[in-house]
Amino acid sequence: MIRMSKQTMIITLIAIVLLTVTFIVYRLADRYLIEHFEVIVEPSTQTPSAGTSQGSDTESTSDAAELSNVEEKQTMAHWDDWSYEDETQTIQIEKVQTGSGEDKITYYVADVTFQDEANLDTAFAKNAFGTNIIEDTSTIAENNNAIFAINGDYYGFRSDGVIIRNGTLFRDEPAREGLALYSDGSLQAYAEEAISSDALLEAGVTDTFSFGPALVTEGEIAGDFSSVKIDKNFGNRSIQAANPRTGIGMVLPNRFLFVVVDGRSSKSRGMTLTEFAELFQDLGAVEAYNLDGGGSSTMYFMGRVVNDPLGKGNERGVSDIIYIPKSV
Repeated sequence: MIRMSKQTMIITLIAIVLLTVTFIVYRLADRYLIEHFEVIVEPSTQTPSAGTSQGSDTESTSDAAELSNVEEKQTMAHWDDWSYEDETQTIQIEKVQTGSGEDKITYYVADVTFQDEANLDTAFAKNAFGTNIIEDTSTIAENNNAIFAINGDYYGFRSDGVIIRNGTLFRDEPAREGLALYSDGSLQAYAEEAISSDALLEAGVTDTFSFGPALVTEGEIAGDFSSVKIDKNFGNRSIQAANPRTGIGMVLPNRFLFVVVDGRSSKSRGMTLTEFAELFQDLGAVEAYNLDGGGSSTMYFMGRVVNDPLGKGNERGVSDIIYIPKSV
């Protein structure tokens, strides 16, 4: 019978502990830090290039005519730091401050109206679907020729939910209350486990978001928000307390409200879910839905971040955005 010395036993135990810790750290990093690319997605909008000339003279003439049309339409657009208007859409952003001291709240409301059809789009960080793939909201917006954007549902933090983007199904793991954007410019919350992804697509759903909860349904506050959890992931906590917020609402088809609330700073305490729902209702939303918040909450407009994430002006990387591209 072979007997291990006390020193050998100690060394063996230390090795086992180190291997166990290494394995746990790797599993956590693999789940929450290491990028996993599943699908590469081409940007849905392309910026016209004035300096490119290829092919025949006919093609060059056609390109020049198209560029001329673009420039003509661009002259019809008007904007400043808080508003934008062209022949197809208007965006009006308002900064609102209420309360004082520890009860001070700062939030931003973007009232968006589309003339004919919703010019809403979505984009993934690094133009890829997967987990732990992140970029700042402003970076994703700039890479997709956006004039306005907010952070989305941070789908990449979790492995479940129903994720449809731009008419393509990327994930089909029903888990919570989702939000559907329809081709007619309407929004509606739905139970992911109650309707299939095929039925959603057949009904004209172009995009779904999996975070929540629904805040306003048919003009009424959606429910009791006293105990809400979105994820079962490591480090998850209930979200009903005052926090930075991002949400989307609909006044009527093709008229949307995007609200971002600053929080967790001396400049703004954030909003509870109840306060957030009441705000959307007061603004006239008949449907409203809570998106990812906290350090993710970001509003981008015409090349700048409008709000002040966590009172530090530093964005946190996210996996996706909802945005309005240039109409030309």
